[in-house]
Amino acid sequence: MKLKQRVVLLAILLVIFIFTKVFLIDNLDTSAANREDQRAFHRMMASLHVDLDPRLDHTLQSPWEIAAQWVVPREVYPEETPELGAVMHAMTTKKIIKADVGYKGTQLKALLILEGGQKVVFKPKRYARDYVVEGEPYAGYDRHNAEVAAFHLDRILGFRRAPLVVGRFVNLRTEIRPVATEQLLGTFMTVGNNTCFYGKCYYCRETEPACADGDVMEGSVTLWLPDVWPLQKHRHPWGRTYREGKLARWEYDESYCDAVKKTSPYDSGPRLLDIIDTAIFDYLIGNADRHHYESFQDDEGASMLILLDNAKSFGNPALDERSILAPLYQCCIIRVSTWNRLNYLKNGVLKSALKTAMSHDPISPVLSDPHLDALDQRLLSILATVKQCTDQFGPDVVLVEDRMTLSHL
Repeated sequence: MKLKQRVVLLAILLVIFIFTKVFLIDNLDTSAANREDQRAFHRMMASLHVDLDPRLDHTLQSPWEIAAQWVVPREVYPEETPELGAVMHAMTTKKIIKADVGYKGTQLKALLILEGGQKVVFKPKRYARDYVVEGEPYAGYDRHNAEVAAFHLDRILGFRRAPLVVGRFVNLRTEIRPVATEQLLGTFMTVGNNTCFYGKCYYCRETEPACADGDVMEGSVTLWLPDVWPLQKHRHPWGRTYREGKLARWEYDESYCDAVKKTSPYDSGPRLLDIIDTAIFDYLIGNADRHHYESFQDDEGASMLILLDNAKSFGNPALDERSILAPLYQCCIIRVSTWNRLNYLKNGVLKSALKTAMSHDPISPVLSDPHLDALDQRLLSILATVKQCTDQFGPDVVLVEDRMTLSHL
């Protein structure tokens, strides 16, 4: 064989070797990542049911100190939380030492301070479980049970970006009135035999109070994030205008995602992928009201998109508002870990998992069966949307590896 032919042959063999090595390494890495995703899923499923038990197996004896130490830039709580039941038990049983009107916003809520100094946000029951909210997908009052269900869905999806929420019954006469501020007390009234209050907010009206059953009111309590983690508010790039006849740019511009990718903080880091995750989360719960979102302050796009205020969810199980998925179908990217988790949850697993996760809650049953059935149906729509993207652009473009090495791990 001539020297020239030998050189060509060696070059071909070298190229084949390099491509084979790269291909095998990629496959091994992907396989290892997929195996870790599967292990994480099984760990989640094994810890779904949370007993509200006051016992703490921890050097810190305060449940509030434990929960505060959980918070890091990319998680509100860790994957393994043996103390979760104790923290949630404290949220639903600790004595209320102060009650005030809720922080600024559009919907009725109360700010409670529990024994030990922990702030929680109380959202009262406004609808029966089987009530269907008609109209726009963001119509109606906040739903307290939606906050509970959304928190557990966050656990199931493996995001861990939603503050802790649990149901609670409060006696307005014996637990709230004696410790209420004058501002809150001024909104109390009696309607028939029921104690009611209307609070102070943008849409709060004396003609539309929330009423207890007698003196006892059902609601949800959301754990306030530690003050050492101040929040920064951002306008959601796929927010609605809320004005009839006026569309946001994303509603008519199919290339809108390309423009988003060129603006900070979506041009680098995890924020755009967080937006995609949140769109999936919001579509599953039917939340079309995420016009703003919060992250930790001065994070330069590195911290998570925090899943706050999920109460405009689970309003109408028959309405699948596809526009919520616009970030997904316009950008056509999704985290591999999110894609894997969604696939593990199909064939009825999601409904069953959420039902199990919520079964311990004091206000159980948290959701009606039609809402649980809707989750499984919406999951299929998400999977179909991702398949359309992979058919058009290929899985290498659509499925994005985002296993960041984080400073807190």
